[in-house]
Amino acid sequence: MKEAKTPDNQSRLLKVGLIGTVIAALCCFTPVLVILFGAVGLSAMLGWLDYVLLPALAVFIGITVYALWKSRNSETPS
Repeated sequence: MKEAKTPDNQSRLLKVGLIGTVIAALCCFTPVLVILFGAVGLSAMLGWLDYVLLPALAVFIGITVYALWKSRNSETPS
């Protein structure tokens, strides 16, 4: 059985997309993780950050765009 998309599910998807985008952007464009890992003593693990954070940012932006697109399509009468 197919689950109907309710406005609650769409708003939750939008919230997840926005929160993920903000967190990934903060970690990509500011040295938040570099400072945190350096303070904890895990600075050797910083080499993989670009391989993880940039695709994560792209995925969360995609989720946000999809949620906005779905909410606009559900608002327009067919």
